[in-house]
Amino acid sequence: MSNELMSILQSKLNDDQFMQQLSQQIGGAEKEKTQKAATGVVSTLMSAMAKNAATPEGANSLSNALERDHDGSILDDTIGMLTGQNQQASNASRMLNGSGILSHLLGGKQNGAIKMISQMSGLDDQKTGNLMTMLAPILMGALGKTKRQKGLDAGDIFNLLNGSLTAQKQSTGNQTMDMISRFIDQDGDGDITDDAMRIGGSLLKRFFGKKRR
Repeated sequence: MSNELMSILQSKLNDDQFMQQLSQQIGGAEKEKTQKAATGVVSTLMSAMAKNAATPEGANSLSNALERDHDGSILDDTIGMLTGQNQQASNASRMLNGSGILSHLLGGKQNGAIKMISQMSGLDDQKTGNLMTMLAPILMGALGKTKRQKGLDAGDIFNLLNGSLTAQKQSTGNQTMDMISRFIDQDGDGDITDDAMRIGGSLLKRFFGKKRR
């Protein structure tokens, strides 16, 4: 099941037009830095989702949120969503509520996550925060689409996330995902920016491999 979710995410984050639009929408950034930051955002948010879904209550809450607000339709026109030209998506406030998603997933760790990803990518904190807010609904949409297509229940979603994280760990190497896991698991928002700086240069290439032509 993890392959379907990763395939959806890879198709978006390996899309030149999408990444260029993201770079413009977050305030103007180098596309390579945006792409590095995007991979860090996806890894971090998926890790947070998996932790939240580790209990039956958390898994059911995530499943219900996907059923209610995230059917995957956001993926049909992500460029329009980013630019505000997709009026139908613009009216789906809960679907696009990136700030609300981040607050639920990360809580008080949000600023720490932004700093960690900024150090990984070289993108400044403000742009990284903007990027995280834009990508959170897309990740939820990808998960919701996979749930709908595969008929997944709450337990299946937890297994899907864990399988996807295992695949990411194999792609990025233990150091990257171990650092993100330590951040997600710690009680406070912690400072592991030295680790982030050390591994940031290889994150993009090893996370998604060669770009599709």
